[in-house]
Amino acid sequence: MAEPGLRERKKQETRQRITEAAIELFAERGFEQVPVADIAVAADVSTATVFNYFPAKEDLIYDGMAAFNEHLLAAVRDRPAGQRVVSAFRDHVLQPRGVLADPASPVLASLSRIARIVQDSPSLQARERLEADRAVCALRELLVDELGDDLRSWAVASALVGTTRGMTREVQRAAAEGKVDARLTKRLLASAAAAIDVIQIGLVEATKPAR
Repeated sequence: MAEPGLRERKKQETRQRITEAAIELFAERGFEQVPVADIAVAADVSTATVFNYFPAKEDLIYDGMAAFNEHLLAAVRDRPAGQRVVSAFRDHVLQPRGVLADPASPVLASLSRIARIVQDSPSLQARERLEADRAVCALRELLVDELGDDLRSWAVASALVGTTRGMTREVQRAAAEGKVDARLTKRLLASAAAAIDVIQIGLVEATKPAR
């Protein structure tokens, strides 16, 4: 019987092989023109195996985005007592991750290809909006206790999620131009901090008593 560690490694290897095969085909032919059966053949697995790992074809591209949003929301939900939502969001977002933490990360090579694949695919663009909308709704629920059940919660949640979407676009563009390095990390995190500052300052001003 395989050890649990070995089983997990094999699963990760299979997942990676499927993802790499899919990205290669999407880059060659376009997302909409590639059936899941072709991905399965290229990855040397069954079609059922592909769906076991990725229930929808769009998950092959956006599984990572969904996971990032889940980790972000979990960090906000599990924030220390007394810490406000925007502050917890800021703490999580400003921690370098992925290529921002490691410009030599092996995923860097695929970022620019993925950006081009998404740019040419209406289905993937719709999925990106859906993932963003889900994150906004979940974050808005966390803000209701602080801001009330009105448009302020929607506005702040939308602005915060917009910050992370903007960061993703900047990283993809830098990857396409071969400009992912320590300077990008410093600049992008400073820009994200400034954007969240605007939101926090706006909240403080909004809660000041009228003169």
